Amino acid sequence: MTARSCALADVQSQTIGNQIETKMRTLASCGKPAIEIELGGSHGVHGKWVTSYSTMDTIKGTVSVVAPHDTPFEDIEIAFVGTIQVYVDRATPTPSITGRTEATHRFLTQKQPIENTEFPYPRKLLANKKYVFPFTFTVPAQLLPKACSHNVSSDAVRHNHLMLPPSMGDPDVAGFGTTLLDDLAPEMTKVVYMIRVRILQEGKSFPLLVEKTKKVRVKPAFEEQPPLTVSNDDAEYRLRHEKSIKKGLFKGKLGTLTAESAQPKPLVIPGARSTNNCRITTMAKLFLRFDPADESHDPPSLGSVKSKIKVTTYYASAPRKDFPIRSALAYDVAQGVYQTTLPLSTLCIASAKWTKHSSDSNPNPFPRRDSCLSDRSSLSHTSLSACNIPTPAQDYKGGIFYTAAILVPIALPLNKNFLPTFHSCLVSRVYVLSLQLSLSTPGSSAIVGSSTMSLRVPVQICAEGSDEGMANARVRAAEERVGEEMVEEEVFMRAMSLGLPPSVGGGGGVEEEPPEYGAVRSVGRYRTTVTVVT
Repeated sequence: MTARSCALADVQSQTIGNQIETKMRTLASCGKPAIEIELGGSHGVHGKWVTSYSTMDTIKGTVSVVAPHDTPFEDIEIAFVGTIQVYVDRATPTPSITGRTEATHRFLTQKQPIENTEFPYPRKLLANKKYVFPFTFTVPAQLLPKACSHNVSSDAVRHNHLMLPPSMGDPDVAGFGTTLLDDLAPEMTKVVYMIRVRILQEGKSFPLLVEKTKKVRVKPAFEEQPPLTVSNDDAEYRLRHEKSIKKGLFKGKLGTLTAESAQPKPLVIPGARSTNNCRITTMAKLFLRFDPADESHDPPSLGSVKSKIKVTTYYASAPRKDFPIRSALAYDVAQGVYQTTLPLSTLCIASAKWTKHSSDSNPNPFPRRDSCLSDRSSLSHTSLSACNIPTPAQDYKGGIFYTAAILVPIALPLNKNFLPTFHSCLVSRVYVLSLQLSLSTPGSSAIVGSSTMSLRVPVQICAEGSDEGMANARVRAAEERVGEEMVEEEVFMRAMSLGLPPSVGGGGGVEEEPPEYGAVRSVGRYRTTVTVVT
């Protein structure tokens, strides 16, 4: 038999196997109750796109169950579930074998309470009778502590891990508004939210009778976080770049040009279900300083500034103790990274004006910051003074210098779905803004060529909440304030009736446990498997 015949036979056998598997699955589902999940109001599926939900939004709907014949059951579970699925491939000594580690983290489970009176008695679904069960869920503002029970390096890491991650990596729900767009996530990561319905049967080794899920898109609100601290030797970011400017290959030095920037204000994504189709923008500031080798030398002519944004997704098959950094990938086999860079704009700055300064205008050096403040969530440090003048270059010998300030508009492309900056136990998304400055020295006949300087600046993408979610949050906050006032008044009156000072009446007591989403023991657990893919 020829190689082509063998290949054809393999394809045919695989096709037959797939057909048999499909038929067996169809036969297995025959006779089981049919489940339909409908989202209420305007939050259902419209055509091929899914409506988004944000923090404190209410998800309402109904579950319809119809059995083809009388079917006894024990319970019906309706839950709002959030899971993260990750796999990491690592090369092995054998080229034909790849080591793969997988992890699943169910970080959210809200269960809809169903009273016994809502079930038929006895618990049997009658043939062809339709049973309808309503459900209501609220997208929480924060996860329970049990969702991140592993060790972390700081409270800042824990705080970020307890934020809801956005829907990610699923092409069925990725997008903005009515358009499905690429969210720039690798196939190795997926964050999925769904309404899950299960019908359980009694007295069986496998109690699950039938299960149905419906995906929903969750776009949580993300507030601006403190800027990052960037050291001078940071491999991922560069906020300051010094470059010697020469007349030509064998000629003298004109001076030193310093380019410096800082983390700009965040890019803010409109809230879920927003009708705002405006571009998401911010403004980066580029500060230049030229220290001439001789006071007779003029500053260089400026050309353009090219801006790009690098999208980085970190993923891991084991919980992260700290914020991810690229330098740790070499020795961490459980972590992977996916990066892509998108061009933004090219800004001509040939008309930018230089301002001449005397040596008296030099900024004072900044005092060293205390080491206890050195955290990736604390303020970023640059050498810019209050008047936005960079500190002198290392070879500055005094005398006059020149400065220029350039505003660089940043606008995200409309053909991509940008997720907010976030860090979860297994997946993180961060962004870096690249600014490339092109310039040339005066007298083009004496120049070897154009020069470029580049900066890599961290930038955050935040997300607003929906109008409904923010209104619900205000109502919830008002209710909590009223409840606290009522408790304080009750404690005061009880203390007065006993003749005790109010402080004694409100002093003791046992700390209350945090509120629960539902009685689900497995929430917050991680499931990791190691497989060999040949």
